[in-house]
Amino acid sequence: MFTLGINAAFHDSAACIVKDGILLAATEEERFTHFKHGKRPVPFSTWELPFHAIDYCLKVAGIHINDIDHIAYSFDPYLIIGEKYRGKETIEIPFEEGRSHLNDEFANPWEPLFLSSIINAPGQLRDGWPHHLQQRFIGCNIGREKWHFVEHHIAHAASAFNCSPFRTAAVMTVDGRGEQATTTYNIGRGQQLDRIGQVNMPHSLGLLYEDVTTHLGFLHSSDEYKVMALASYGKPEFANDFREIIHIGSNGQYTINNQNLVERFGPKRLRHEEFTAFHFNIAHSMQLVLEEAMLELTGWLQQETGEENLCLAGGVALNCVANARIRDKGFFKNIWVQPASGDDGTALGAALWVDAQERKSDEKTFVMDHCYWGPQYTDVEIEKQLKLWKVPYRKLDNIAEETADILAQDKIIGWYQGRMEFGPRALGSRSILASPINPAMQARLNEVKDREDFRPVAPVVLQEKAHEWFNNAEYSPFMLFIYDVKEDKADKIPAVRHTDGTARIQTINEQQHKDYYDLLKAFERKTGVPVLVNTSFNTLGKPIVCTPRDAVECFWSSPFDALIIGSFVIEKESGTNNSIYSNSNISAAETVN
Repeated sequence: MFTLGINAAFHDSAACIVKDGILLAATEEERFTHFKHGKRPVPFSTWELPFHAIDYCLKVAGIHINDIDHIAYSFDPYLIIGEKYRGKETIEIPFEEGRSHLNDEFANPWEPLFLSSIINAPGQLRDGWPHHLQQRFIGCNIGREKWHFVEHHIAHAASAFNCSPFRTAAVMTVDGRGEQATTTYNIGRGQQLDRIGQVNMPHSLGLLYEDVTTHLGFLHSSDEYKVMALASYGKPEFANDFREIIHIGSNGQYTINNQNLVERFGPKRLRHEEFTAFHFNIAHSMQLVLEEAMLELTGWLQQETGEENLCLAGGVALNCVANARIRDKGFFKNIWVQPASGDDGTALGAALWVDAQERKSDEKTFVMDHCYWGPQYTDVEIEKQLKLWKVPYRKLDNIAEETADILAQDKIIGWYQGRMEFGPRALGSRSILASPINPAMQARLNEVKDREDFRPVAPVVLQEKAHEWFNNAEYSPFMLFIYDVKEDKADKIPAVRHTDGTARIQTINEQQHKDYYDLLKAFERKTGVPVLVNTSFNTLGKPIVCTPRDAVECFWSSPFDALIIGSFVIEKESGTNNSIYSNSNISAAETVN
């Protein structure tokens, strides 16, 4: 039985395909269209289905769209429309905002357009596909009988619990909004979820964090992670303001009071305006109070359920600092966080949920121990393209050893290997890698990627060596928790140590990604350091590269030194290193030796 999962309601459009409970493929639409997050989260874009992502999933399964048994869409419009409009054929949409009685019936006057587009998604799938993708869509006769609208937060919860290694667990989802819920609490058993509580709109921790993101001059539903990074530079000057806004009640409930941030903090920061201590302090205060709220909610959930395992999903679960606070508090013995915790992951959750319901299966058949579910290209395909483009390249005899040699010279590389990652973080398939030993590397990478100066870079570390370099470090393959860098190692990996002494680590083992693991081993042999800097293979405002063409174009238009693509290396001429290193002749190997 094939089940296609789709997310297209808000942002991070994505698709996945599940066969009899086993994930075959999962990817985001942005990787194919080069439009970050797939589309903007406005009502006028709801009709856009992730056709390129769907096409890729069908390709992996080797089937046509008509071979799909079930389609799971991760939003249920009927939870909003309710009985009032059930059976009606029309709904009113205003010509201009604010001039319609619909303002009182829906969250905003454009919500009828939003909902209408979702309800008509089956028709859009049948005949709205791009012409160049017709091979797997032409003649589509998928009817509504195969279509399942899955509650948004059920999709979030299933994406965490049904992929986790746990037979039973408490499950919490926290995001901006679903149909009505913004936070939910479930008990997971087998492949079933029992809802024990939820918080509804307009009260939303995720939307409050989005508002702060906007107030600080960033793009909401996109740049919240920048606020988390900015917070490390501030002080809790406005913590009481946010404690007045967020009120935690009993039974997992909370309310968000008046959150007019302009009234509280003055005008919004405009993009490209200089950051000041004032902005740092707003970010720090918001982050601190979010962590306090998450601790109270997870503490209640543990007491209510008595479970020792916790699963987290929703956009707020990508906040690795808050996740670490929950881990360190010790309410739960084990915590598992969905690596695609944002809305992209709801495509997976919806598919797994429908699959389990339709097969009437309560036995777990899939555990997500890696995130490499996207496209891949063979050496034959890559070399054919390199020759076509007349790109100078050479074949590597030993990928790990020769790449480690380049990295030990303080050079920055693009690393393009295997299947692409699913989720927002590059984890060793579409990564930019560098040595962590030179303290200037963090600034250099931010310049290479045209990122803000305050942004940290993250380390990947051999799983078996993680505890030697980071306090209490353990299995952490998805970069979803922070750990303190050990004091006796801090001066050996300064590039990945954030201003607060922490690092958002990824651990890697041989089973997850052998090429990546072998590279770490080779780098350790040459430098004594089993750690590399790992950041996403993209530049500012662009999605992570997907195809060989994406990788080569990004490489030649960015100031880094080499591209390792499959078994091949492309190098720029010597002397093109970034000027930030011009005053330092110390190589990574020399630093250790």
